Amino acid sequence: MELAPGIRCAVSDRHGGVSPAPYGRNLGGATADDYQNVLRNRALTARQFGLAPDKVVWMRQVHSATVQQVSAPWGSEAPALDGVWTTEPGLALAALGADCAAVLLADPVARIVGAAHSGRVGTLTGVAPNLVAAMAEAGAEPARMTALIGPAACGRCYEVPAAMREESAAVLPEVWSTTRQHTPALDLRAGITAQLTRAGLTDIRHDARCTIEDPALFSHRREQTTGRFAAYIWLDPRD
Repeated sequence: MELAPGIRCAVSDRHGGVSPAPYGRNLGGATADDYQNVLRNRALTARQFGLAPDKVVWMRQVHSATVQQVSAPWGSEAPALDGVWTTEPGLALAALGADCAAVLLADPVARIVGAAHSGRVGTLTGVAPNLVAAMAEAGAEPARMTALIGPAACGRCYEVPAAMREESAAVLPEVWSTTRQHTPALDLRAGITAQLTRAGLTDIRHDARCTIEDPALFSHRREQTTGRFAAYIWLDPRD
């Protein structure tokens, strides 16, 4: 889909890959799936999205707030970080998930795009606003940016201990939530939306699917043993 003029994005699901059950189209993560299957799934998915498999940047996600500019895929091993941004046309940025949220950012005028992996820790430590700030330093304007927050565990399903909810809401009040069973929960989507709004964004869009509820998506909380889907963003080289 087109997120903004000249900027494309896509979100994969678990179907159509080469990995055996329960992995399917597993694109990464610490799983028992054969890594050669992961590589084949990544190549297959890239081609289906119209991307060159060797022009996709994958992060070594560690639940941090660290972000970095990229101009090409990493070499033998990606550094530990959870946000990347680029000005390179045709270079796709990918964020893996299986309950955590991907945050995709685009400034179509400055021609800068970014992707972040924002789980509980990354959200509370501010990986998404860090990515906005880094892109702004390079010439993007938050008021001109479009954001897409990808599928994630929703605030009605993401149950946590009461103490964790208290501690998290003390940092970011908007994450406070309650499950349908009236137990403590966190709403990462609401927290990330609040962070982006405070950073100056007004065009914030959502792939509002809940990973725990939607069987087409991987969910660590629902399945424990599971794969990872990915959200991608890239500058269309034709524009």
